[in-house]
Amino acid sequence: MDLVHSMEIFVRVVELGSFTAAADSLGHSTPHVSRSVSELENHLKARLINRTTRKLALTEVGRRYLERCKSILDDLRTAEMEAAGAHLEAFGKLRLHAPNGIGQYHIIPLVSQYSELYPSVDFELTLSHATPDLLAEGYDLLISGDSNIPDSGFIAQGLGATYSVLCAGPGYLARNGVPRSIAELSGHTCLQLDDPAFPGGWEVNGSAIDVIASSRRKFQVNVADGIAQAAREDMGICLIPLYVAAASIRRGELVRVLPDLIAHQRNVSVIYPSRQFLDAKVRTFIDYLKNHLPGRLAADEEILLGGAGSA
Repeated sequence: MDLVHSMEIFVRVVELGSFTAAADSLGHSTPHVSRSVSELENHLKARLINRTTRKLALTEVGRRYLERCKSILDDLRTAEMEAAGAHLEAFGKLRLHAPNGIGQYHIIPLVSQYSELYPSVDFELTLSHATPDLLAEGYDLLISGDSNIPDSGFIAQGLGATYSVLCAGPGYLARNGVPRSIAELSGHTCLQLDDPAFPGGWEVNGSAIDVIASSRRKFQVNVADGIAQAAREDMGICLIPLYVAAASIRRGELVRVLPDLIAHQRNVSVIYPSRQFLDAKVRTFIDYLKNHLPGRLAADEEILLGGAGSA
């Protein structure tokens, strides 16, 4: 027995006052309608309608059950409209995950801009270098900064790339000179970023170089912003993500060292479970990322391509 279908038939019979009228309005035969009500009564083990040849009369149980049925059917229709509307209108909470730096420097500004267009969408953003289980942890999508995305069966769309650059404060370089080769780095103070998202050593142009081991280990910290601040204080040479370095290079607070070298190349992607039946909030935010994040990543790189801040 289809309980919801039987409830709908029961309500219609009561509203129209006859099995025949209910059958006509629903497009069923009268025997089908009568049988559905009887099956419902058998299921409940209670008589809902007293029947005579001339009229139908609700029992006391039937009156109470009728009100419950109307409430349940109204809730089902509301739920159906809300679920269908989620595909058409962006609203509700969007849960996303992003790496710390990319999230701080790029995703949060884009969330702010997107929210101006879609004020009914609320965000719950988690920033962490650990890659979560998208489905098990209930995320709608995640931003990945991994060079290689595992084949998880999810949809992954590229949004651009980023990398790390060697930088130092102008005061440090004025006092200690500008290194002109990787080998000369060993004679400098190299600041270490102790972050699991980036190798402990330095990987430049795809090849590991053991600069930290052979240079003076004056300072290390576990966040890129801390290393950047240390470099701005002229404490040494640092290797930091481009999105952290770009603004300081543009302002002249940091100078790029060995500008032909790049490190820790990362592909930035958005990952989500399926293209089919995406909520409007997920679909519109993915589209917003695709339209705006590549430009932000490219703008960071344009600072370098223009020759700004190179020693």
